[in-house]
Amino acid sequence: MEEQPIIVKRVKKVSGGHHGGAWKVAFADFATAMMAFFMVLWLTMTATPEEKQAISGYFKDPVGYMDAASRNPIDLGGSASVVDSTSEDVADSQIKLEDQTIEDMADTLEQKQMQQLFQDLKDQIESSETLQKFKDQLLIDITDEGLRIQIVDRSKRPMFDSGSARLKYYSQDILFELAKPLSEVNNKLSITGHTDATPFVGRPGYTNWELSADRANTARRALVAGGVRPEQIGKVVGLSDSVLFDKDHPQAPVNRRIAIIVLNKKAEQEIQSDSGANAQPVIDLTAPTEEQSQEAQKKLESGDWFKQPPEPDAGEVNW
Repeated sequence: MEEQPIIVKRVKKVSGGHHGGAWKVAFADFATAMMAFFMVLWLTMTATPEEKQAISGYFKDPVGYMDAASRNPIDLGGSASVVDSTSEDVADSQIKLEDQTIEDMADTLEQKQMQQLFQDLKDQIESSETLQKFKDQLLIDITDEGLRIQIVDRSKRPMFDSGSARLKYYSQDILFELAKPLSEVNNKLSITGHTDATPFVGRPGYTNWELSADRANTARRALVAGGVRPEQIGKVVGLSDSVLFDKDHPQAPVNRRIAIIVLNKKAEQEIQSDSGANAQPVIDLTAPTEEQSQEAQKKLESGDWFKQPPEPDAGEVNW
């Protein structure tokens, strides 16, 4: 039997050498970070509220820091630099608008408000049972003066008693319903009375001018009773038949109407400018002359001022 050869394996052992210093670098970074962390804690504990606010402003908006101040929130001396933080939403320069541009913007805004009021009135008419019955007598449009509401007469359905300024009961209900949305606006109101071309012959000296003015004033009282503020009324005018609705038929019932206008700012200013407060009188009627003062003094002393004026002759008109 053959003998098997013996094979011997020899393993050469190598002792571990130097593993490098990478751990030392990591430890040094960790120690530096801890030192910086404790420095931040120490500075935070010793800083005043103003300094803390400045530091917070720096980290929120470093670019907004003033050029004259230090870029570092903390000086080398150990104190925080107080710097006003600037919001990026604040514009560097103010926007300047011309007066004409401002007026145009105001007119556009007011026009939108008038359109909204126009829609609110239409909704009021549709939702109100009272106004729904008389919607054919209500005319609404927008003019140069503002939003105009006209209440016109229809055949066999007048607003007032014939030849009178007394409202029909349903006309009063219409004005009460319209007073609700009108009382919610800040604009002033203009109320105008109109008649047809038929001459008024009810009594001497009383014409369509007086009748239209009385009817406009009656409408004013009804609107105030319905909720419109008295100071909201800007103008009450009677125009008789000078502004006909149907010029081809001067005696048509539609010409008898009441017009209520929600005045825009321009129309309000025109009313105020018509007061004539800045006009220069040719003769100052407010201050009596010296002769008038002396004459009044004589009458006061003699008692002539107490004499009754003579009675007018029969048929003579004494205003």
